[in-house]
Amino acid sequence: MEYYLHQISDSLKEIEFKLSYDEIKDELNKEVKKLTQKIQIDGFRKGKVPQHIIKKMFGDAFEIEASEKVANNYFWNFVDSENIRVIDKPVLKDINLKIGEELKFKIQFETLPLIEVKDYTDIEIEIPDYQITDKEIEQEINEILFANREFIDAEEVIDNNYLLDVEVTRTDENGNPIENTKTEKLSIDLSKDSVHPEILEKAKNKNVGDTFSFHFIEETNKEENQEEQNSRKEEYYYLIKINGIKKIITPELTDEFVSKITKEKIKTVDEFKKDLTEKLKNYYESRNEELTKIKLISEIVKRNDFTPPKSFVDKLLQDYVDEEEQYFKRNRISFDRNEAAQRLSKRAENDIKWLLIQDEIIKKENITVTDEEIDNEIKLESEKSGLPIDNIKQYYSSSKRKEKILEKKLFDLLFEKNKIKKVSPETYFKREEKNEKQD
Repeated sequence: MEYYLHQISDSLKEIEFKLSYDEIKDELNKEVKKLTQKIQIDGFRKGKVPQHIIKKMFGDAFEIEASEKVANNYFWNFVDSENIRVIDKPVLKDINLKIGEELKFKIQFETLPLIEVKDYTDIEIEIPDYQITDKEIEQEINEILFANREFIDAEEVIDNNYLLDVEVTRTDENGNPIENTKTEKLSIDLSKDSVHPEILEKAKNKNVGDTFSFHFIEETNKEENQEEQNSRKEEYYYLIKINGIKKIITPELTDEFVSKITKEKIKTVDEFKKDLTEKLKNYYESRNEELTKIKLISEIVKRNDFTPPKSFVDKLLQDYVDEEEQYFKRNRISFDRNEAAQRLSKRAENDIKWLLIQDEIIKKENITVTDEEIDNEIKLESEKSGLPIDNIKQYYSSSKRKEKILEKKLFDLLFEKNKIKKVSPETYFKREEKNEKQD
């Protein structure tokens, strides 16, 4: 037996076999016999047709079909003897049987690529250094107060602190409804900055059942050529009828309010502000930790680039497309699988690259997880969630928990062995914008 192994890419190999007829004759005849046992010809019992008659009627058809089975057997015997791990269904690319002389065939197959990981330390990356300001805390408090507003039925609009239920009809400049346009029912929150000034002005002192007109001008620039631009204005006219008025009551930030919304876990305004500061700090730290991971992964993959197994990429890409399709369907949004596959293909490829690279780093750094560490992780989660340990064990398989701890240990090591530099958010986002434009 002669064979030649060709490396087509990091993951794809092709093996070419050349076997003498004497090497395959017995196995070939055995496979031919299996195939011809199914033949039934008048005058002979099924499976008892003489070989010379079959040969006369069918020529070399059965030998050619049997040769594929022989080729397949030789391939699998070879990869088993050489301890080659095939990760997808092999593809027979070419086969040529010369009866009495030889069998030649080529098979392509995928294996895990050999990756010599390097340059995954001493990488310098930048992340934004968020500083929590009094202004940011004030914004958070205002959002909380806004979310806890109350609404009381009212008859008249006095100021901007009102919510209106209205019917809006589009009209011409004389106030006549435009044909084939529908009256829309809307809610208008007059306290929002986005409300048009004319609506604020005309709604004041109006009662339930009153109407008022409103119009605005939309100005657009239509590019005629590279040197000139024509400005085009369109005027829109509406009639607004008030069907309901509610007075907006925004609560004040007091100890009583704080105690109420936190169910007495926090009882003073000062404690509430400290708690908000701590939560914002944790949020930014978590966000920066995730950003650091993303940047490290991107840089390490770039420094250890290779061609990942196509079968792995295709499977992950299908999962990504299926997941996105389900989301779009739930939200009744049209979905194009081909567009999604094209858009998500690079992500799937990079994610497979990272999965294989991280496994090699874990091996190289000898990162392991003990049963005791798994038990401690379960105990910690039980204390945080309040769920019994047995419930957590049932919910998560030990293998998944082991993967989670391994990943944490890996990133702990990467965070320690790389240079993470904090810069001002302004500097960070300017550089990111510049890098995006260059890409």
